Amino acid sequence: MDEKEILNILSKGENHTTEFKKSQTSITKDVYESVCAFSNRDGGNIFLGVKDNGEILGIEPNCVEQIKKDFVTAINNSNKMYPPLFLSPKEYKIEGKIILHIYVPVGTQVSRCAGRIYDRNNESDIDITNNEELVYKLYARKQDTYFVNRVFPEWGLDVLRTDLIDKARKMTRVRSDNHPWQSMDDEELLRSAGLILMDRESREEGITLAAILLFGKDTTIMSALPQHKTDMIFRVENLDRYDDRDVIVTNLLDMYERMSEFAKKHLSNPFVLDGMQSVSARDAILREIISNSLAHRDYSSGYVAKMIIEKNRILAENSNRTHGYGNLDLNTFQPFPKNPAISKVFREIGLADELGSGMRNTYKYTKMYSGGVPQFVEGDIFRTVIPLNDAATLKSGPKVSDQDSDQVSDQVSDQVSDQVSDQDNSIALEWEILKFCRKPKSKKEILDYLGYKNRTYMTRKILKPMIESGKLTYTIPDKPTSRLQKYRTVE
Repeated sequence: MDEKEILNILSKGENHTTEFKKSQTSITKDVYESVCAFSNRDGGNIFLGVKDNGEILGIEPNCVEQIKKDFVTAINNSNKMYPPLFLSPKEYKIEGKIILHIYVPVGTQVSRCAGRIYDRNNESDIDITNNEELVYKLYARKQDTYFVNRVFPEWGLDVLRTDLIDKARKMTRVRSDNHPWQSMDDEELLRSAGLILMDRESREEGITLAAILLFGKDTTIMSALPQHKTDMIFRVENLDRYDDRDVIVTNLLDMYERMSEFAKKHLSNPFVLDGMQSVSARDAILREIISNSLAHRDYSSGYVAKMIIEKNRILAENSNRTHGYGNLDLNTFQPFPKNPAISKVFREIGLADELGSGMRNTYKYTKMYSGGVPQFVEGDIFRTVIPLNDAATLKSGPKVSDQDSDQVSDQVSDQVSDQVSDQDNSIALEWEILKFCRKPKSKKEILDYLGYKNRTYMTRKILKPMIESGKLTYTIPDKPTSRLQKYRTVE
């Protein structure tokens, strides 16, 4: 680029690919925001030492080298710019004044500046981090990086199951009674979800692999992606092999339900108090780890995704297009959707929430469920570990029929906990008491912890049966009614 070209650009003013920054003595933070926005949009040119109106101010000569150094250092710092970029300011002398030119190419990945996502709109850098729809569209623009956006122009809508599309349409009522998909036909819904795209080479439109995975017939899925499967394993007694197993090969909606049903069959379901409401922490955990496994796995890999329920943990594994390695920290984690089209559908139909909420929810409900802390390990294989206590895989209390269990689960999902049976409430209370009484507690302490005032009901219906069944023991067994009496969990 020569002086004439630069002056020509400056004369046209700022636009969606051109930005001017004063930065006469030091580089300002908004320079990095512009770098991020250009990388996320169409690329562009940034000129340092220039006013917003195109007037050349120039950079102080004794500051030029420091500005260069600071910029290169920051742009390669993953805490400042992620993924790190390799850009170098180029020095020009225009009309006797020094300016720096930074060319930012279009990024192949979504860029973040200090954890925030910026996009370019005319001559402005817009922070879109909290705008779910704009973030999704940004990821979709970079579709070439997503394996599930592979287009199949040779296949029509007849390879998809209309009943599954209709099921998804109905499930959107979780988000809104007037969700736009409810008034769309099948093709309109697929287009709205980004599941019909144009093949770059043939320039023909077609359904994507994501559409096939979500709504395809089983034969179609196997033709498009023969390695697609999930292995569910329950291993508590037979440690050499397994006690129960289900290898699931089907569409993602049915796979979600089968994975959930398998796990619920083998995990106890004590209802816990979330504020004043009784909730199923088990179901909440399963929702997050199952949706994460299905929405964010790397489908190009032949690695078989699995979920293993053991005596002391749940281990979920799936192939992963990693953005880093090691344990993820809840406080510093920056979420990246691995398959934006699938993630969008999951959010719209209520199987997932906004990006990044899954980890927070898993932390919250794991603490309620087992008192432990979940572990998320980023790598080529993404691993989620949910710690369990002994009671999780040992059904406590009266046996509940499958029909009753399904009814309770549905009720929890619909947030109608007021219809949960007295029997299930008792199980919930027992679970809470057993956790609380690992160290001896008085009756008053138990009542205060649970927020109950009915001392008689608690004694006759809950504490006494737990003593008789051997779940609790007295600290003063020969004087059951002693005012110093306390209750302790039998380990």
